[in-house]
Amino acid sequence: MIRVQAESFDPGAELSGFVRSCGSGTGGIASFTGLVRDDGAPRLVALTLDHYPGMTERQLAKIEAEARARWPLTATLIIHRHGRMLPGEPIVLVAAASPHRRAALEACAFLIDWLKTKAPFWKLEETEAGAEWVAAKASDDAAAARWQGHLPGADRDSR
Repeated sequence: MIRVQAESFDPGAELSGFVRSCGSGTGGIASFTGLVRDDGAPRLVALTLDHYPGMTERQLAKIEAEARARWPLTATLIIHRHGRMLPGEPIVLVAAASPHRRAALEACAFLIDWLKTKAPFWKLEETEAGAEWVAAKASDDAAAARWQGHLPGADRDSR
């Protein structure tokens, strides 16, 4: 399931519903929740995420399909917010369910790494010093690059 929304969400409630929907073939669920963080000086007042409706959902669906092609997943969940958010609020929730824990863990890491670099979102940080668009980080690109050509192989049978 993929949702792109302006409204805040409760990660615990979303994950609880996801767990209940996964079925008896699921042996492991991995999740990641991203929050708006204040890195310090100057103090972050708010973060605004902009996106292109329609294009964003299509790209998230491609990323999800790639994860499903790489790992034996029984279910996935991607919730990504857009609009203005305050420090401490959730931005993104990603969950991957699989018969085996390693596949769930790897798929979850893959999903968040690729969302961070391949999803069409743009960040505007509002700080006490003013507003500034956030540039892509080399560390995010490096994290996503580790999945290029990576096929889990034996992980399909790992417990």
